[in-house]
Amino acid sequence: MNAHEQQRFDCLYQQHLINLTLQGKRPATIDAYSRAVRRISAYFDCCPDNLSTNDLKRYFADLIASHSWSTVKLDRNGLQFFYRYVLNQHWEWLSIVKPPQVKRLPDILTPAEVSIVISLTHKLRYQVCFLTLYSMGLRLGEAISLQVGDIDSALMQVHIRDAKGGKDRLVPLPQRTLLALRYYWQTHRHPRHVFPGKDGKPGSMIDKGGIQKALKRVIRECNIHKSISPHNLRHSYATHLLEQGLDLRSVQHLLGHNSLNTTAKYTRLTQITRKNTVLSINQLTDNLVLKWECDI
Repeated sequence: MNAHEQQRFDCLYQQHLINLTLQGKRPATIDAYSRAVRRISAYFDCCPDNLSTNDLKRYFADLIASHSWSTVKLDRNGLQFFYRYVLNQHWEWLSIVKPPQVKRLPDILTPAEVSIVISLTHKLRYQVCFLTLYSMGLRLGEAISLQVGDIDSALMQVHIRDAKGGKDRLVPLPQRTLLALRYYWQTHRHPRHVFPGKDGKPGSMIDKGGIQKALKRVIRECNIHKSISPHNLRHSYATHLLEQGLDLRSVQHLLGHNSLNTTAKYTRLTQITRKNTVLSINQLTDNLVLKWECDI
C-alpha cells in the first residue's frame, strides 16, 4: 500500500488496539483480533476500511482453504470488532461465515499410560511439568505461569491466577506433586517462577513449544497411537476423577468451567459409563422373548 494508505491503516489499527483494551479484552484476544486486521490488510495490500462484501467473501473463502476453522472464527470475530468499534459499521453478511458444528471427543490416556509417559520423558523439567498438568488438571498456560508464591504447602493447595476468563481458582496439591516440584526447584532456585526459562532471567518462563514437542516425542516413543497434547492430560485428569466416583460439580470446580455442560462431556469418556452402557444394552436385548431362538 502507498504512504497515504499506510498512514490511514496505522491510524485505524491504533484505534483498534485502543478499543480492544477499553473493552477489557484479554491479551490473547487482543493479539488474535489485531492479527486478523493485519492479515486481511496484507492480503489485499490496502487499508481494510473500504472492502466490499465480495472482497470479504473472497478473503474468507481463501482463508478457509488455507487455515483451520479456529483461525477463521478468530479472524471473523476480530474483523467484526474492527468494523463495529473502529469503522462504526455493521456486518449484515456475518452469517455467511458459519463454521461447521463439530463435537469431537478428546483422546484420553489411561492411568497406566500417564505413568509410562511421565516416567519415560527425557528431561526433568518436562517430567515435572507433565505431572503438574495431570495431577492438578491445569491448562498449559496455567502451569507455565505458576509462581513460587502460588504453592501453599501448609494448606496443600495451589492458587491458579488469571486463568481463562480472568478467573482465579484454588486446586488441591497432591503430596507427590509437591515433592516433585520441590525437587525440581532445587535444580534452578528461581526466585519467582516454578518453571523458568533456560536463560533464568526474571521474566523468562519455560517454552510452551518445547513442552508440546517433548510430549509428542515421548508419546511416539511409548508407541501410543492417540492424538495427545498437553491439554489431553487435563482431559485425562477429569475423566479419571469421575471414574473414581468424584461428583460432576466438584470436577467442574477443579477445572474452572463456567458451565456444568462443559464438564459433563467427560462422562462420555469414562470406562464406567461405557461399561454401564454395554450392560444396559445387553440387558435390554436379553429381556426380549424371541420365538425363533427356540429353534437354534
